[in-house]
Amino acid sequence: MNLPNKLTTARLFLTVALVAVASIPAFPDRFTVALGIFLLASLTDFLDGYFARARNLITDFGKLMDPLADKILTGAVFILLSAEGVIPAWVTILIISREFLVTGLRLIASAQGKVLTADNLGKWKTTFQIVTAAYFLAVLGRDEPLLSLLANTLPEGSIPTVGATLLTICTALTLISGLSYALRNRALIRNL
Repeated sequence: MNLPNKLTTARLFLTVALVAVASIPAFPDRFTVALGIFLLASLTDFLDGYFARARNLITDFGKLMDPLADKILTGAVFILLSAEGVIPAWVTILIISREFLVTGLRLIASAQGKVLTADNLGKWKTTFQIVTAAYFLAVLGRDEPLLSLLANTLPEGSIPTVGATLLTICTALTLISGLSYALRNRALIRNL
């Protein structure tokens, strides 16, 4: 297994660890640890693609598993955030639905011998999903020792405003990028 594929596989294991840590109330500093795991998992997303392209290590496994690992990580963290009550469930459903839509379109394209790549809007969507998820994990851990230092540096009352702004941008980009992707590739569906 080459390095990019190892990084992709590691992201799946990191997702399991993130959910396990965040789901155990007695785990010390669980949201601080979950945030660290999430940031590490997000870094593997960047690194696997970088190394695959830079070293010409693109494989069928990577083409299939990299986007799947991304969707599992994103879905897991947003489900966790909804379960903790900091993200509305409808936002999580929208995010997961968009990912299923894109995956479905990619499968249809693959069956027709085509490859659908991510566009800039999709990359912005992913960036804001990562930033939003990281922010809300930090909010959940704001009473834990390490994250309380960060929370204390924010102006009084800014947490709800920053969170609402990030959530609005994240949701809008998720919706717009999903619709854009569907419209751009509607010919695939017509060819069924």
